[in-house]
Amino acid sequence: MGPRINALATETGQKLVKHMVASDRVLRGTELPAELRELVNIRASQLNGCGGCLDMHVKEAAAAGETTVRLSLVAAWRETTVFTEPERAALELTEYGTRLADSAGVPDEVWEAAAKHFDEEQLTALVGQIALINAFNRLNVIIRQPGGDYVAGQVPH
Repeated sequence: MGPRINALATETGQKLVKHMVASDRVLRGTELPAELRELVNIRASQLNGCGGCLDMHVKEAAAAGETTVRLSLVAAWRETTVFTEPERAALELTEYGTRLADSAGVPDEVWEAAAKHFDEEQLTALVGQIALINAFNRLNVIIRQPGGDYVAGQVPH
């Protein structure tokens, strides 16, 4: 199984991904913890069925020291005790932000739970991370970019 197209072989794809990666660099430069950004990336990618992004972000999280237990339990975070309250609030916001059509947006109580743990700068970065990973997911799912070959540390800088 391979991708439907090699988007990076096109001028438009190269420009698009360049700007998406630049947005990722902005988010990496914020005070939002890298570990939390990876949990958000993993959860949204699970929900969207994006094998390419899951492959990348699970491997990046593991290389950064995330435990296999926590990585294995991201999909069932509500039924576990291994995530902190801020992480749980971010994961819930990720789910609502990823499934916008299922609930007609993000409920106030979900937003308020996240706002208890993150200041406005961090909330902006969190929302940006959710939006960006969803964009990457949609790109990869539409072109059927498979996962499995990613090597940790190859994140474009």
